[in-house]
Amino acid sequence: MLFGPAQRTDFVAKFVASGVDIGVLDLEDATPETGKEAARQAISDAVPGAQDLGSMLLFVRVNALGTSHFAADIAAAAAAQVSGIIAPKLETNREVDDVRREMESAGIGDALLCAGIESVAGVYQAVEVAGGGVDLVYFGAEDFITDIGGVRTSDNTEVLYARSRVAMAARLAGVPALDQVVVDYGDDERFVREATNARSLGFHGKLCIHPNQVALANTAFTPSDEELTWARGVVDAAELAEAEGHGVVSYNGTMVDAPIVTRARQLIASFEAEPPAGT
Repeated sequence: MLFGPAQRTDFVAKFVASGVDIGVLDLEDATPETGKEAARQAISDAVPGAQDLGSMLLFVRVNALGTSHFAADIAAAAAAQVSGIIAPKLETNREVDDVRREMESAGIGDALLCAGIESVAGVYQAVEVAGGGVDLVYFGAEDFITDIGGVRTSDNTEVLYARSRVAMAARLAGVPALDQVVVDYGDDERFVREATNARSLGFHGKLCIHPNQVALANTAFTPSDEELTWARGVVDAAELAEAEGHGVVSYNGTMVDAPIVTRARQLIASFEAEPPAGT
């Protein structure tokens, strides 16, 4: 998911060229207070959702429910013919319902809805938000740390619990979860480290703020050749063991039982669901 300022509708072409899955015109953080009306007008006039986007989905991130901008942002997103809405800082399923009602009123009730979980209350009630009728969620570390009064560090220890809670809530709800932004967009090493860690926690993707981060995310969330070789070997060994009447088998010197076989099959399925990035 790659973000850009809403008033820069020319960024849509850059989104598509980056190979990102979801491009986001951002009316919230990337648009200053004095520029929000002009940004809404820009995306309404440009109708970016009607452009040739290829396989990319185009979303608009609106300002938070309860702000003076919220309803006008939804109306502008509807005029832009986008595929989805991102509602930041959601904290309850009632708020999810309120967003859905506004989308219905604007004529985009069938659009996808992504919930931003990025406050203490939102993380605490993440299961309620993720299970409230959204299509995907993201965890926002910067807003969360600001809300809790913590200190942001490069090793992410301070957000490990919150990230994990959001990933688990999304899993229970059966929706994808996207991991936090890396604000130092020039630090590729940190981005790769965070993305790799996010995948290990159960996230399905990453928030990006620069086109160069997209390829890094695609690589981090695509199973490696080594992982696929291991997974296929595990499945083959398990199927042979089952045919011979054995419940547990050894593969490359390690025990393989049902949970490991399931994980191997999930890894293969995730690779086969879509072509690897760039193909």
